Amino acid sequence: MRLKVDFLRAALLGVLVLTALLAQPLQALAAGRVGEFIGKLAPSAFFTDADRFGSPQGDPPLIPAYKGNQLLGYVYLNADITSATGYSGKPIHLLVGIDPKGVVTAVKLVDHKEPIVLIGIPEAKIVAAMNKLIGVDMNAVAKGAQRPPDIDIVSGATVTVLVMADSVTRSAVRLIRSGRLSGAPTGAPAAAIVAREIDESRREARTWEELLGDGSVRRLSLTVGEVSEAFTQAGKTEAAANAETPDPADSFIDLYLAPVSIPTIGLSLLGEAGYNALKARLQPGQQAILVAGEGAYSFKGSGYVRGGIFDRIELVQEGQAVRFRDRDHVRIGSIAAEGAPQLREIALFVVPLDFKLQPTEPWHLQLLVQRNVGARDKAFLPYELGYTLPEAYLKPAPAPQVGPEVAADHQSASQPSNDAQAAVAGEVEEPLWIKIWKANIVSIGITAAALLVLTAIFFFQDALVRRPPVYVWVRRAYLTFTLVWLGWYANAQLSVVNVLTFTNSLISGFSWDFFLAAPLIFILWAAVAAGLLFWGRGPFCGWLCPFGALQELTNNIAQWLKVPQVTLPWGLHERLWPIKYIIFLGLFGLSLYSVALAEVFAEVEPFKTAIILKFVRDWPFVIYVLTLLAAGLFIERFFCRYLCPLGAALAIPGRMRTFEWLKRWQECGSPCQRCAKECPVQAIHPEGQINVNECIYCMHCQELYHDDHRCPHMIQVRLKREKREALTSPSMRGNKEPGGRSATTVFTHAGEPASGTPAGNPTTAP
Repeated sequence: MRLKVDFLRAALLGVLVLTALLAQPLQALAAGRVGEFIGKLAPSAFFTDADRFGSPQGDPPLIPAYKGNQLLGYVYLNADITSATGYSGKPIHLLVGIDPKGVVTAVKLVDHKEPIVLIGIPEAKIVAAMNKLIGVDMNAVAKGAQRPPDIDIVSGATVTVLVMADSVTRSAVRLIRSGRLSGAPTGAPAAAIVAREIDESRREARTWEELLGDGSVRRLSLTVGEVSEAFTQAGKTEAAANAETPDPADSFIDLYLAPVSIPTIGLSLLGEAGYNALKARLQPGQQAILVAGEGAYSFKGSGYVRGGIFDRIELVQEGQAVRFRDRDHVRIGSIAAEGAPQLREIALFVVPLDFKLQPTEPWHLQLLVQRNVGARDKAFLPYELGYTLPEAYLKPAPAPQVGPEVAADHQSASQPSNDAQAAVAGEVEEPLWIKIWKANIVSIGITAAALLVLTAIFFFQDALVRRPPVYVWVRRAYLTFTLVWLGWYANAQLSVVNVLTFTNSLISGFSWDFFLAAPLIFILWAAVAAGLLFWGRGPFCGWLCPFGALQELTNNIAQWLKVPQVTLPWGLHERLWPIKYIIFLGLFGLSLYSVALAEVFAEVEPFKTAIILKFVRDWPFVIYVLTLLAAGLFIERFFCRYLCPLGAALAIPGRMRTFEWLKRWQECGSPCQRCAKECPVQAIHPEGQINVNECIYCMHCQELYHDDHRCPHMIQVRLKREKREALTSPSMRGNKEPGGRSATTVFTHAGEPASGTPAGNPTTAP
């Protein structure tokens, strides 16, 4: 018994010691991380005359900078106050110097994991862009007297720069409003100054015209000519000359804006089911807006990818601004309000939790218009679409009471956003994806019909490949459809990113809604999954991949132009094809660490540049794609064979296929090598067997299988048939003519019966 007591005492002591040890790093974490980075720079880097740093003050900590005993200002770490997550999925750490009046004195990039900056964009260029914030009076921004400062966008690192600038601005504003810089709060957050509130009891469905008429939906309409004129007045003549369309009267953009978290507006625009689902997912006090557009300019941006930021629009209120990420976004198929137009882009954005949008106060959406200037540079112009909620949706609010709950709310507003909460808020609502499917019914029907045609081609392949000319034109026509309609028009290009995202969702919390939001992508993946059981990776790689179609069609043109084709030695070819598996495994492993980072490295796929963006991209990406296509002119489907990670991802489960549809003769491989030599992707081993991991199911080997003029086996079959037919010809069937008459021998000279032999009465030769 004594031993048990001693053991329990020792265990309890160990727990207490362990708790004490763990408490120290946790306290340090709670106190912020500015101490980890402040030692990298001297005080003079933030304030010219500063000669020393003081002890950290408060939580999150501020580091005072002194000249002797004179306080010059403070240095803080942006990530201690507000979030700053870029493409990498990791925080971007900036040390910011700010004086007691709220003027930014220095911005220093001290730590980041941004691959865009690490592998191509000079860090000095990023720092130079951030230096535009130096000297900005954030006090005016905190009071709402002026909007957040605009900085120069760095081509190729737009998202990174926007995230950094936004983080510096918001962290400075929060510090100023807290009163920690000057000792008195300045420009109290709007959450504490609410004189009116939303009338939640008003719920009615209104028509589109009614919503436009009373300002429930706001509109910004610009023509191409108006935007060009604005660029001219701004002194950006090169951008003015690079218009989106040749006709200045063409619509540049018709932009519509409305807060759908307001009951009547949400019910009208989303429908009852869509609005109820949205409200059920919004956190208390969280808002959502609808943005819709039509015209030559996209408010989303053609370069947007999952994991990125919508860099063309920005929500602004009282000097604070926020940009939306993909997790805040839901694509809408159509607007439910009666009389609403069919618009090309309709998006629902859930406002992030760390941005307290007050719908009762004025706010605006800033549209960033950009045009290319030269090969890589861009010119920018901001346009604002203001919004003030109509009085009909408001009611008087009770007198504000400042208590523990309000203080706690203000405290939470100064903390970094919770990514998990933001992800929940940004989930796709089920009624909305149903609307998306209904709005894309024509495209869905065309895709389904194309898949049925392809299924018929596979099931009746023997009838097709027995007619080589028909087979060739059917295949080329289908590949043209895949490239032009499925790829360039519908943007239905599958990617290894889809595989990584799907796998990650199984680990972190699977939801069908996210995948159903893109109907054509979902249908294609469903078809590919079914095809894996029947034919392996072939249906997609050989028939449904737009970039694969682009490679094969350009190679067909090259062969028609007599471009010499290169056949790699089997030994070299066999050692090159594992490269794509290595790439896939590397991306898969990276995705377990960071899906966003894996998506960046997934640019090894040229699909986004060549298909989604149609080569309208920065020149390094275009050069990369053109290099791959150039290699494909000499080595058919060069990228598919050796580099495609998606092909590798499909080949692995493709081994489980149930049926074997490709026929082989016993002589294939020994001694015949005809199919192996003519296989477009060298998927047939010299021994004769087909490597299903590499086969794209082009059916060229099946065309040869039935060809009795090219396949040695079928040539022998044909010769035996012809010999058998010759032996059973009239002259060899027992000297009998048809009808049972005896055959006669006719002597001829120069094609005529010999003299003395009547033409109509032949005689038997002696």
